[in-house]
Amino acid sequence: MDWHSARETRFAHRQRGRIAIIGVALLALLAALWFWFGRGTPTKPMGQGAIPVQTTVVSRMDVPVLLVANGKVAALQSVEVRAQISATIKAVHIREGQEVRQGDRLFSLDVRSERANLSKSAAQAAKSRADLANAERNLSRQRELFRQNFISQTALDATQNQVDSLRAQVAADRAAVEASRVAVSFGEIIAPIAGRTGAISVYPGSLVQPNGSALVSITQIDPIHIVFTLPEREFPALREAFGQGELAVRAHLGEDGETTLAGHLAFIDNSVDSASGTIRLKASFANPDGRLWPGMFARVSLSPRTLKNALAVPVQAVQTGPEHKFVYAVGADAKVSAQTVRVLLVQEGRAFIEGVDAGTKVVVEGAQNLKPGSTISEGNGGKQPAAQKRDPK
Repeated sequence: MDWHSARETRFAHRQRGRIAIIGVALLALLAALWFWFGRGTPTKPMGQGAIPVQTTVVSRMDVPVLLVANGKVAALQSVEVRAQISATIKAVHIREGQEVRQGDRLFSLDVRSERANLSKSAAQAAKSRADLANAERNLSRQRELFRQNFISQTALDATQNQVDSLRAQVAADRAAVEASRVAVSFGEIIAPIAGRTGAISVYPGSLVQPNGSALVSITQIDPIHIVFTLPEREFPALREAFGQGELAVRAHLGEDGETTLAGHLAFIDNSVDSASGTIRLKASFANPDGRLWPGMFARVSLSPRTLKNALAVPVQAVQTGPEHKFVYAVGADAKVSAQTVRVLLVQEGRAFIEGVDAGTKVVVEGAQNLKPGSTISEGNGGKQPAAQKRDPK
């Protein structure tokens, strides 16, 4: 057993030796290859050479501040039409979804009972007027007898009291006649507003009551409102623009928002929602073709104020640092320096800023490779990027 163990030990040593020799040979081969392919190619020192970038020039312009919000379409007014008396439907004069004008007849009710009450009230009123006329003639005679001392003051007062009571009765009967006429008029239900009818829930022969469900609803479609909210910080500019005249509002429809409708601001709420920090507004739009429908959502835009002589750069020129925003300004020696700026507005691919002078050349593309003091080379030949070109509006 000892002889076999010794033999195995010698074999293991020889194997480890062969592996070590192979490893050294591979290292030598790698070193030779590195020397062969890498010689004569000096490593470029870090920080040397110009860094290619694109630049633009800070410009001044007047820019309307565009406010965009999501709104909900709401009708100016909507009415639920109900019966004022208990009766059966005699006729339905409209269809569901029909456009009606104010004063159009909607339903006719069976008012034979109300007409009978009207006749009864009229007859009672006639009787009361006749009784009053007779009492007044009697009072006239009683006064003549009183002047001749044929009757007492008490008898005259009794006759006068009878006349006064009958006058009150005549007034009450006249009011009853008028009430009966009103009840009869409720037999013709007319449209209180112009608009579009909804679903009709009754048919000829249906019994309707004042405390029952609505017969139909009418919603005004044209004109129509869009209700939306804006941050409370915009309130001073909104109030000023609203007070100076009609403030234009545009509604953008469809997924792409290319279809627009023109309207105007119609209402600013009298308080700010303290929970959300927003104020509610309404814009009015003409809607003859029904493009806007109550309940649908729409995006609106308006411009209550204008930034005068604002400094504009492409939005990608503004960099975000740990404590502030800055731009890389290019000096006459093609070296850049970081200048702190304050962003006033970001709109349509532009940033409107403070902190630099108009005409300053700033880096637009390639800023991620820069640090203050870096030397740059302009990759766009100093031309103004398309994002900085002013809209032809």
